[in-house]
Amino acid sequence: MRAQFVLSEIGVGLRRNLTMTFAVIVSVALSLALFGGSLLMREQVSTMKGYWYDKVNVSIFLCNKQDKETTPNCSKGEVTDAQKAEIRSELKQMSIVESVDFETSKEAFEHYQEEFADSPLAASLTADQMQESFRIKLKDPEKYKVITTAFAGRPGVQEVQDQKEVVDDLFNLLNGMNYAALGVMSLMLIVALMLIVNTVRVSAFSRRRETGIMRLVGASSFYIQMPFILEAALAGLLGAGFACVLLVGGYYFLVKNWLAGQIKVINFIGGDAVLAKLPLVLAIGLLMPALAAFFALRKYLKV
Repeated sequence: MRAQFVLSEIGVGLRRNLTMTFAVIVSVALSLALFGGSLLMREQVSTMKGYWYDKVNVSIFLCNKQDKETTPNCSKGEVTDAQKAEIRSELKQMSIVESVDFETSKEAFEHYQEEFADSPLAASLTADQMQESFRIKLKDPEKYKVITTAFAGRPGVQEVQDQKEVVDDLFNLLNGMNYAALGVMSLMLIVALMLIVNTVRVSAFSRRRETGIMRLVGASSFYIQMPFILEAALAGLLGAGFACVLLVGGYYFLVKNWLAGQIKVINFIGGDAVLAKLPLVLAIGLLMPALAAFFALRKYLKV
């Protein structure tokens, strides 16, 4: 009998505040979709960092004959065999270095021709214009500055170049987008909470006579509050359900069926990562409105 009464009161409350309930559902859906999206974005950035940082090299480009007139670091002329041997020896003694590969000017020229075959410059370059280089793989890519400090500006070294600086710009952009999504999500969450509180207050005010009678006949505060809390929880759960649909649909249509085919160089997260976030989204969608309703009712159900 009590369960039937609570369920009937939930139905009455939802019908009386249909427009505000719909607004709560939409707000919760959008805010939780952004929340889930920001979690997935963070996981995607972490996956990309692990993938790209593993491929990052530090390159020490050596002076050639042409660099003497154009590059101040190479004013003393082409790098000597003794200087190359010294650099190789020092690199192999460094504990942060995992491996060292030497690329000749001929190999550099062949790689350039393969990668930039359509470039107008490819036909005008010759092998002796390309720099020899050491390609260093580090155990920890974050420590690239150690190599830069040790070898930049040395005789025979034209430039020390770290590929991590290139990919860091991309990761900074992605992190900025993630923070922006979190900011919008926080704003939407505040709006959703305000709507939930106002909906509960309006519902409690419209049924103040019934709740007053229930209090006079000895009903407990929890029993009186239960229909209002369940109304808010149901609206939040519906919003969370829509958020889950948006997340799964966004992954399937945007990532799997479009971006994965357009951008081959990025290792996108799988569908299992999306599914793993859905229980958290549903739990927040259920608990957040219920708690907001509970605290909002403490004042408005006093008789």
